Amino acid sequence: MPLLMTSTGKRRRWPWLILVLAGVTLFVVEAGRILVVNAPQKSDLIVVLAGETDRRPALALDLLHHGYAPRILLDVPASTRIYDSTLTQIAADYVRKLPGASQIAICPIAGLSTRDESHDVATCLSAEHGATRILLVTSDYHSRRALSIFRHDIRGRYFSVAAAHDDSQFGVRWWTHRQWAKICLDEWLRLIWWNAVERWRH
Repeated sequence: MPLLMTSTGKRRRWPWLILVLAGVTLFVVEAGRILVVNAPQKSDLIVVLAGETDRRPALALDLLHHGYAPRILLDVPASTRIYDSTLTQIAADYVRKLPGASQIAICPIAGLSTRDESHDVATCLSAEHGATRILLVTSDYHSRRALSIFRHDIRGRYFSVAAAHDDSQFGVRWWTHRQWAKICLDEWLRLIWWNAVERWRH
């Protein structure tokens, strides 16, 4: 009798084990896609997050051209230097050469994390009167975490996000490229840390 009960118990566990394995497999396959949120909405202001200086600004300009918002706020790390120039000087030169330069302002960023950046952006937004609907532009793999952080830390404003894609850095089929896999793992660790620990700190 004990042997029969043990055998029956094992048979009952098999369906659960299969379901767990199927769930883990599905998560692994979809892990890259889950990181990406790309749902831009008509807004009062586009905010380009710091960290990448090609695809993000280009997407923001395209969104500006298509009427998603009338202005752009370009986040630029204030302390970063490239040889004899600060990044803010380089960004200012870049903006001056653009056709819609009058529609673009620079927000100096002192913080090193996305959460610190949200606090710096909040300071810059205080000068943007009437800007209650904000469209964030960031890299696709960073979009879910960035949107969650800004919605949590800046109250009284509505945020949406547009995801800038760069094949050299990331793709949702993360297991097909070493760089994509590194980015996917790193971003998941950051997302888990944000949701489990950092968001509960004041």
